[in-house]
Amino acid sequence: MSQPSTPAGFLTAAAPGTRVVVRYRIESGLTDALGHLVGCAAGACTVRTRQADVVIPLQRVVAAKEVPPAPERRRPAR
Repeated sequence: MSQPSTPAGFLTAAAPGTRVVVRYRIESGLTDALGHLVGCAAGACTVRTRQADVVIPLQRVVAAKEVPPAPERRRPAR
């Protein structure tokens, strides 16, 4: 099976629930969204980050890839 040739192609082909990092253009430069892919539709993808669901227009995506699961959070020392 071949890999999608563009970051937008990767996001469109990725299964919902895949943990991804997406770099995309904003007015002041570039930013990243790290979280689980909710889905892609109507020219945009949605990534569920720790703070909120981020809707990213696919035309603004410059890089995207699958990332491993987040490490478990450590308990505070007592």
